[in-house]
Order: sequence, then structure tokens, then C-alpha cells
Amino acid sequence: MSTTPVPADYRDQQAWRDLQQFLPARLRLTNDTAPEEEFWDWRGHRVHLDRYPNPAAQAKVVLHHGVGTNGRQMSLILGAPLAGRGFETVALDNLGYGLTQVKPGTTPSYDDWVDLVVDFLAHEQSRDDRPIVLYGLSAGGMLSYHVAAKAPRGTLAGIVGMTFLDQRNRQVRDETAHDKLTSRLGGPFMGLLAKTPAASLKYPMSLASKMSALANNPGAMEVFLKDRSSAANWVSVRFLDRYMNYAPAVEPEDFDACPILLTQPADDRWTPHHLSLPVLSRITKVPVDTVMLDNAGHYPLEEPGLQQMQDAIADFVAKHAT
Repeated sequence: MSTTPVPADYRDQQAWRDLQQFLPARLRLTNDTAPEEEFWDWRGHRVHLDRYPNPAAQAKVVLHHGVGTNGRQMSLILGAPLAGRGFETVALDNLGYGLTQVKPGTTPSYDDWVDLVVDFLAHEQSRDDRPIVLYGLSAGGMLSYHVAAKAPRGTLAGIVGMTFLDQRNRQVRDETAHDKLTSRLGGPFMGLLAKTPAASLKYPMSLASKMSALANNPGAMEVFLKDRSSAANWVSVRFLDRYMNYAPAVEPEDFDACPILLTQPADDRWTPHHLSLPVLSRITKVPVDTVMLDNAGHYPLEEPGLQQMQDAIADFVAKHAT
């Protein structure tokens, strides 16, 4: 499988430009409308940020990718359109994804992903005191929950997820893994390897998960599967083991940190609505709302789902963070 090299900046990357040709024309970025790029130093890592700064905005929306996407792909479908509605948006590339530069000699785990976002939110709050909503696509949805559960109370005004997947749940593992054999045997095997020096070995996410269902458009999938900064990425055994077994600081029955919105693609062939219910059905101490995105796939490229998602998130932010 051919892959594209990873440049230092998205302005020099072709993959997102190829991908956006499958988006509605209204969402396609140019060099003039693309977000500002910057880096944030965290524990020796250089974390790439796409930012649409707006000092006058009443709220910020921080965008997080999944295990098959990156921050620029979040800017395409949400960062730019929400910025156009007056919000400040920041899309980050977590460790091992996008254009973030991982500290040499380190093997980050999923726990590091959670800690990075918790610390990034604190960093943003040190800049100003505007309320923040955290959005996560795919695996980023559950990450938004894990972050909200661990961060100091009051850190987030709300969280939005494209899905909320607890990988400790066997049905969730079975339906989101590449195949049932990978789910039933691969997980325990990764757990054994993670306790050895083999923890740093890399494995393609396209073989660990049902990456072929990331997008419903075959042409878009071709772009995704050539992009080592997103769907063609390889992750460590340590990351996979912790991703599948991470326990939140607060279980859903006791979660009371902030309101939650699920924006569920109606034509999601990877993580359909029922896979988020084991988490969301147990949350009763805060409001939980669901908006179905008509005609949309897991990574939504389709109308009217895209417009519905942008409207629902803008309304959610306006209600809970302004």
C-alpha cells in the first residue's frame, strides 16, 4: 500500500486537499481560509494545532479526531464552519496522529491522550476564561467523556461526541474491530505484549479496526487509506492495549461534569447508534441529547447530515457555553 510522507505543516500536505473534494463546495478550504497552524509543547512532544482565533468569541470549541482521522479533517467539517458562526475553534493532533511530533524514544499510550487533552484545556484556560466545549469524532467521542471525567470540575461547559464507545464492552469491541477474531483474540494478545518490550511495536489501525467503514464514499476511502497521518496510521501495542481497557475516572452512573450531545450519523457503517447506548443510557445526572445526521457516514461527507451536525453543535455551544 502506498502512503504519503508526513510534512511539517498542513499547508504542505496534499491528503486533506484531496479529501475535501468529496465535501460540499461550501466546506472546501483555500490557502486564505485554512486555519492558522501552531505548535504547543507538552512533555517534550510538539502538538500541532489548527486554530481559528477569535478574541471576541464568547466560547471556544476544541476538536479532537478519532483513531482514523486527524485535526485538519476536523477543521474541514467543523472548525471552519463553527468559526464562521463566531466561535473560536482549535483542532489538535494527538500523539502519533496528524502532524504532531512525538518526543523521540517515547511510546505514548491512550492514557497520554487523555492527559494531553486535560492539560491542553488547562493551557487554554490560562489564556482566558471563556467556556470551552470539547468535541470528539469516533474514538474522540469517548475520549471527550474520559477527559471530562478526569479534568477539574468546571473545565468543560459540555462535550459532543460522534460516538461514545466503551471498548471494555465486548459487543462494542466485536462490532468495531476489524473482525471478531481480532476482537476476541487480538485484544488479550495485545495485553500480554504490552507487558513486554514488544509494547513499542507498531500495528496498522486498518487491521485492528473496521477502518474500511470510516467513510461511505469509495473515493474518499482511497484518500484516507493512503494518509499515514490519519487512517493509514500505525499505533503501538501499548496504545492499543490501553485504548481497549481504559477505565474512566468517573463511571457513567456518577458522571455529572457537564451536558452531553451525541451527533450520530444515520448511515454510520462502523459505529451505529446502538453502540453508544451502553454509555449514554447510564448517564442520568446531566442532560444527554441525541441528534441523528441524515444520510451521513462515520466521517460525514454528506448533506444534509453535515449541516444538521453543524447546526446542532452551534446550538449546543450557544445554550451551554455562552
